[in-house]
Amino acid sequence: MKVDIWSDVRCPFCYIGKRKFEMALAKFEHRNEVVVEWHSFELDPNAETLLNVDAYDYLADRYDRNREWAIERHRALEESAAEVGLTFNFDKAVMANSFDAHRLIQMAKVNDTPGDIEELLFKAHFTDGKNIADQQVLIGIGKEGGLDGLAVEMMLKSDDFTDDVRHDEKIAQQIRIKGVPFFVIDQKLSISGAQAPEVFLDVMTKVKNGVED
Repeated sequence: MKVDIWSDVRCPFCYIGKRKFEMALAKFEHRNEVVVEWHSFELDPNAETLLNVDAYDYLADRYDRNREWAIERHRALEESAAEVGLTFNFDKAVMANSFDAHRLIQMAKVNDTPGDIEELLFKAHFTDGKNIADQQVLIGIGKEGGLDGLAVEMMLKSDDFTDDVRHDEKIAQQIRIKGVPFFVIDQKLSISGAQAPEVFLDVMTKVKNGVED
């Protein structure tokens, strides 16, 4: 069984959705037969890396609301994350463009690394407050995930894997993905959003049993 997941590492729902999917996969009887592939999706391809703007002011400005509203929204996300064992620290999150992070993910896919680069990037952004647009941060994550640091550095200084990111995003447009996370199970059934583990488990079971709608 193949599970394709479109995601952005600066999307909190994608990290929560990843963990919920993993919880479902752990209970899936045929989990050893499941192959997971992550695909690139930029929530905002034009996003700037803003070192002097925190998550609260960024969200408030984006939706023309006040800072208190943004803080409450983020608190709710922190609680949702905690329910699945994740720690979100929005007070130190860096508002960063995720394009180079996606190129690193594509590089990891080609090199079949033993580390979970997607997980490392999520943790760096949401838990550790690291700048995922910073090349040194990405080199460190790449090395932690099993990639050669020099190779990562050379990749980041080039245009390598740009086409791979754009290809994923083109496919997302073709199948009309409007938001992430978005899961496609064996090219038969899809799941949008950070659904409950039971939803993922039910859909995977249906696909395994030959039910396509």
